[in-house]
Amino acid sequence: MTVRDRSAVLATASEILDSATARFAEGIGAPSAVQKGRGDFATALDLELERTLSARLREHTGIPVHGEEFGGPELSSGTAWVLDPIDGTFNYSNGHPLSGMLLALVDDGVPVLGLTWLPLLGRRYAATLDGPVLLDGKPLPPLASARLSDVMIGFGAFNIDSHGRIPGRFRFDLLGALSRLSGRMRMHGSTGIDLAFTASGVLGGAIVFGHHPWDNAAGVVLVRAAGGVVTDLRGEEWTLDSKSVLAAAPGVHAELLEMIDIAVESAAEERTE
Repeated sequence: MTVRDRSAVLATASEILDSATARFAEGIGAPSAVQKGRGDFATALDLELERTLSARLREHTGIPVHGEEFGGPELSSGTAWVLDPIDGTFNYSNGHPLSGMLLALVDDGVPVLGLTWLPLLGRRYAATLDGPVLLDGKPLPPLASARLSDVMIGFGAFNIDSHGRIPGRFRFDLLGALSRLSGRMRMHGSTGIDLAFTASGVLGGAIVFGHHPWDNAAGVVLVRAAGGVVTDLRGEEWTLDSKSVLAAAPGVHAELLEMIDIAVESAAEERTE
């Protein structure tokens, strides 16, 4: 897909998300309708929006859709949309405005377009991978190098007693380590907002513990298009298979990665004592 093609598809996708913003806004406060696991659920509007947006995307672009609620084609080859109809579902269901719609175009496993629509905040972020990031249709300047002590950092939610890929105890320790370097952590409850705010310079960076492509792909495009650095928490280049995201402005990313490395080493030493 050429740069011109990407720009045209981005414009079409923007119009499709615009067509759903009124419905998104009027549905805030929708209760849980489908339990998906501990602390995770979907509202009836999640399902409605995914069906509606997927149909419009297929009709107007001819590209299949992989959605959070209904799945879709494999993303490692070919071209597909990746859709999260409501990111920050718990926020949304409780009337909290920090929620939105996330859409990315993935080409042979690489996200190349990203859109983050925040209807309740009146903000629309969009970009092709080569930039610039557009906020409400107007280009934003590239991210400048910054220092961790001077910026806010978005931090993923956690339960200290949880286990799994990135245990709650480690997340808690990481939050403590970060607090020694910056007193400006923010926990928004929405990966899409953390990454869009990083791309636009509102945040200096974001630490994301989730690994789902519908949560991360759109925001990764935005941050990369803005000139930011995106890896996983180990510093490996982020891909759709990555189990976490570390996204930040130049300079801040290096400081965050150093902090995480020290926290990992400390945790390993504690286990051997």
